[in-house]
Amino acid sequence: MANDLHAVADFVADALDVARTSTSNLLEQSPLVARMSITDTADGSSTHKYNTYTGAPTGFWRAENAARDYDSSIDTVVTSTCKILDFSWKADKAVADTWRDGPEAYVAREGMRHLQAAMFDLEQQIIYGTTSPGDSAGFTGLLNSTDLDALADDMVVTATGSTASTQTSVYGLRLGDDHVKLVSPAGTLQLGDTNVQESTVDGSTGGYPVYYTPAAMFIAVQIGGKYSAGRIANLHASDSNANLDDDLLSTLWSQFPAGGKPDVWVMNSQSYRQLQQSRTATSPTGTEAPYPERAFGAEIIVTDALTTTEAVET
Repeated sequence: MANDLHAVADFVADALDVARTSTSNLLEQSPLVARMSITDTADGSSTHKYNTYTGAPTGFWRAENAARDYDSSIDTVVTSTCKILDFSWKADKAVADTWRDGPEAYVAREGMRHLQAAMFDLEQQIIYGTTSPGDSAGFTGLLNSTDLDALADDMVVTATGSTASTQTSVYGLRLGDDHVKLVSPAGTLQLGDTNVQESTVDGSTGGYPVYYTPAAMFIAVQIGGKYSAGRIANLHASDSNANLDDDLLSTLWSQFPAGGKPDVWVMNSQSYRQLQQSRTATSPTGTEAPYPERAFGAEIIVTDALTTTEAVET
């Protein structure tokens, strides 16, 4: 795609008679990323391999003076391949030099905005992986898991929504070193010095000077095992009985083993509102129920990275 840089007209909002606010019309916060831990990959490379305990030893009982067969546990090696998250940025030097706070402040502001947008992309990649709206060039995520991509999966509960391309999901996640976390090779976060370079334009023989700052890292998500994540699929704004409520959360909560319930519920604002309104409807006094911070002991994380345009899961 072609470069999309700021022009002088973008500085209208920075004119002396306009307040310096930090308001935004974009939905690009990343509360799930902020809540997750990140560790080095297993061997420091861009390929992270880990064991998932998939088979327990059996056959412990025997009669007196009778032999028994010995068994062993089974581990399955799972691989998460890190991909490059590149949030390098550049700005036309002449444009940046006209900013009243100076080019350094402008470059820093652009850097913060690139980082914020990149973290939102990372959050969406964790959820959708290589399926849209995730990026096919990124790492595999929750929706790529064979434990979460079909209604027949043990860790998937359906809300029965049926309108095409207007569904959403809620995830229950166990966070931590053995379950869902981010992984990255040690030392791969690259934030270089800003320098002046010549930039070219596609189809043009000339160039122009820009302030360029390299910034990138290898990163992936480790999902852990089957009971590290669960999903409520086919939630909808108006389909009959397809709204999020405590019954659906309870059903998914019960799919996790007794000793390993989810730490967080991940949902968007539509599902969060539905959960609050379902509690209002059952209030003994009829008063508005507050927006809950937790459900069944798990923290609720509300993110715009979960869309309302998912396909109907089958």
